[in-house]
Amino acid sequence: MAGRYSHRIALSIDYSQDSMTDIKITLPDGSSRTLADGATGYDLAAEIGSGLAKAALVVKIGEAIIDLNTPLVDGSEVAIITQESAEGLEVLRHSTAHVLAQAVLDLWPEATYAIGPPIEHGFYYDFYLPENASFNPEDLEVIEKRMREIVKADQKFHRHEITIDEALDLFSTHEYKKEIIEKVASGGGDKELASEIKSDGTVSYYQNDEGFVDLCLGPHVPSTGRLGHFALQKVAGAYWRGDTSRPMLQRIYGTAWANKKDLKDHLQRLVEAEKRDHRRLASDLDLVSWPENLGPGLAVWHPKGALVRKIIEDYSRERHESGGYDFVYSPHIAKSVLWETSGHLDFYSEGMYPPMELDGISYYPKPMNCPFHVAVYQSSQRSYRELPLRFFELGTVYRYELSGAIHGLLRSRGFTQDDSHIFCTQENIEEELASLLNFTLSVLKAFGFTDFQAKLSTRPEEKSVGEDELWDIATDGLRAALESADLEYIVDEGGGAFYGPKIDVDITDAIGRSWQLSTIQLDFNLPERFELEYVGTDGNRHQPVMIHRALMGSIERFFGVLLEHYAGAFPTWLSPEQIRILPIAEEHNDYAQELLTELTRTGFRASIQAATDPLGKRVREAKVEKIPHVLVVGKDDVANRTVGENMRGSENPERDLPFEEFLSRLTSEVEERK
Repeated sequence: MAGRYSHRIALSIDYSQDSMTDIKITLPDGSSRTLADGATGYDLAAEIGSGLAKAALVVKIGEAIIDLNTPLVDGSEVAIITQESAEGLEVLRHSTAHVLAQAVLDLWPEATYAIGPPIEHGFYYDFYLPENASFNPEDLEVIEKRMREIVKADQKFHRHEITIDEALDLFSTHEYKKEIIEKVASGGGDKELASEIKSDGTVSYYQNDEGFVDLCLGPHVPSTGRLGHFALQKVAGAYWRGDTSRPMLQRIYGTAWANKKDLKDHLQRLVEAEKRDHRRLASDLDLVSWPENLGPGLAVWHPKGALVRKIIEDYSRERHESGGYDFVYSPHIAKSVLWETSGHLDFYSEGMYPPMELDGISYYPKPMNCPFHVAVYQSSQRSYRELPLRFFELGTVYRYELSGAIHGLLRSRGFTQDDSHIFCTQENIEEELASLLNFTLSVLKAFGFTDFQAKLSTRPEEKSVGEDELWDIATDGLRAALESADLEYIVDEGGGAFYGPKIDVDITDAIGRSWQLSTIQLDFNLPERFELEYVGTDGNRHQPVMIHRALMGSIERFFGVLLEHYAGAFPTWLSPEQIRILPIAEEHNDYAQELLTELTRTGFRASIQAATDPLGKRVREAKVEKIPHVLVVGKDDVANRTVGENMRGSENPERDLPFEEFLSRLTSEVEERK
């Protein structure tokens, strides 16, 4: 099995149309084509044009994507998918994952394979090697060479359907494939994982010309010759199904693209991303560290990093205070009864730290702040006149992330959320959501982000709480907020939580990567669980609507994203040290001290580095430390009250700059958060 993508749907086609000689197909532009009965997607592409036939990878009928050689059905609406589309690129990556598995099993016949889905920018495949063996970087070169031989051989992908018993026999020597089939066949297992097993008990698999087989729903590119613009990247450990009691598998990651240029550009972005890795920058710039004796996912903040964090938090507090929020604080632990009422112990216990037993009572470190804000709401009887109530807290939470998922500040076990919870009436919803989204975007813009995308997640098809009318009001309110903000968004139909719809806001960083930061989530569940009420205009008791809003996500993660976005070169208003003064010689120290006094008195963060080392070395050190403004002062500067400015990023230092002019520029730069 090489994974499952969200838009893949098993398509049942009735081919019992023997009396028909022609079929009519409708294209996305509304035009139609008439083809011979039994014509395939490839035949349709060739009918449209030779260029499309050459570029075609798969066919889309409705929401289902199928192989290019599948016969079409009369009356279908059909789109030809090429590698230039997101769907085509996903198929291409899916097929490349199959080739990776084929190459590994060719080279390591004793190995077995598990799953290998396409992922963002590429693919991976999990393998088990006996006797605790593991792949090394040199192995990746060998595997990639074999993959290219398979691509050059232009092997066709052939789809087959067999019974469960036949599938168990076919994959009898591959325990993970067998397990997938057996669990679904017995009524258990993860149907999402085993999408190639249909409800009628048939199992689909693909076979290449050389005989390699893989459990898979498909679709695939027509043949391996359509692939080739890929690179294997790294090996990582991964427990089967994320279960630490199961064997550790070897996961090989790769990337695949439609053409050579896209692959080259992506690999260059990875090089740039490596330079911007916040963990390396945090160490180089003396901001944050992760001592081993603290435990995985827990950081300590050094003075410089803590100062930047304080500036971020102070700005957040300032904006929330002026934005009509009430500040609240809550403890780090609570009795189990709180988490039982909230439902966290039922639905989120695996992500919580174990309890502490004191005086016969179980206390849990908090994984979320919301139940505490509910407790504040419950502290007195509420009236519609008080609503909306907006509570804000920089609240530290603790979540037991799997060790393999921990990634510096971006995925931690202890972190501080800029958490807001808004309690409002149904009538407040649309106005409140519009205000929330505008507030969120304005704060993100202040930190230098300008490119936003959003996702609107709607009511799931399975069981959900809340009346239909309330879901409609909330979803319409979210959609109206997005459109009012003129924010590009996609709709994830059925992707909302069981307790309410939501908006996720992504930002694009300096090298084109997308980061999910902010969430605005409606919640119809907690008000019901905690029996929240307010007295309405009619004098009766009503249940408020609760809105969760995490703007930065967490301070730690936001700091990490900022660090990578700016490659450590924070804008001046955020920089822990804004100005460094370098006297050319000892006799210029008094003037440097005079400037330092003026700068610090005005509220700027500055320092002096005395002339104990050559000037060139000190300038280079300041640049390595990414100081925004380096002031060099000498004899003429002392006489004329000027400075020589080496601005970060500038190749041409400015000499004889009047200090008052520099101070005026600096003040504007910081006040305007340039």
